[in-house]
Amino acid sequence: MKWRKLGCLWKPDGNIPWARTHAMLPTPAWLPDGRLRLFLASCDEATVSRVGWIDLDGRDPTRIVGQAKEPVLDIGSAGCFDDNGVNPSCIIQLPDGTTRLYYVGYQKQVKVPYTLFTGAAEAPGPESSFVRAQDVPVMDRGPGERFFRTAALVQPGLDDEGVWDAWYIGGGDFTVSAGREQPKYSLRRATSADGLIWPSWGQPVLQPEDGELGFGRPWLHRLDSDRWTLWYSIRTASGYRLGYAVSHDGRSWIRRDDLSGLESTGGDWDGEMQCYGVVQEVGGNLYMFYNGNGYGRTGVGLAVLECD
Repeated sequence: MKWRKLGCLWKPDGNIPWARTHAMLPTPAWLPDGRLRLFLASCDEATVSRVGWIDLDGRDPTRIVGQAKEPVLDIGSAGCFDDNGVNPSCIIQLPDGTTRLYYVGYQKQVKVPYTLFTGAAEAPGPESSFVRAQDVPVMDRGPGERFFRTAALVQPGLDDEGVWDAWYIGGGDFTVSAGREQPKYSLRRATSADGLIWPSWGQPVLQPEDGELGFGRPWLHRLDSDRWTLWYSIRTASGYRLGYAVSHDGRSWIRRDDLSGLESTGGDWDGEMQCYGVVQEVGGNLYMFYNGNGYGRTGVGLAVLECD
């Protein structure tokens, strides 16, 4: 693959109290009038994140046509799994027309730095604010996944239309790397009948290799009837870089990180890190939204696929 970078698309200007910095985990959803809404997490002065959005022209995703004034999902109540930050991970439309947002709930801890679990919130449509489906995680801790069950990508089941599949990040350990405690996790998959009740552990999809600590934010894209791509962020001691795997059945994956096609070219916004990528078709072209340095501190960027 070969991507052409279009630069940094957006970052907060610092004038909104709940959105001083960051534009993390871009999550696209089409609106009824043809706009493309990009849900994002931005942070206040204490680096506590809330979910907002920017709207893009549905024919030209480089053109921003709107921005959230208030968060569509705020942090959870004190003591809950999401009381110190919420980040979007995916949006799905339910058969009854309801829009469901799966999100990352962040909570600080005492004897480990933090935990990350998956929550769900719902709205009548993608233009409304979200209300939590419940105040506890829909994907909570389980065997081997004590600290992390997060960044879930939920889609209708590949094999059975009566179930939902989730690709997500799971793990239960921290390790000291580069002088600080860092998480260790792998990419996993689980299935659910309703998208709210999930098993307590998932099947491994990809495991870290030498020098890797884990993976971040999976994103699945179907190229045609028998070709799938899986995008993810590879975590090392120095941060993230984007990775890429291919499959003919959506189950068994071959890593082809060397062919991901999004090269690091230096610069002031993504020269040190590229992460949390999602791909979206717009006007016959395939675009990638992704974060750069500082896990999204420098904003969200855009690239367009030039050749497959």
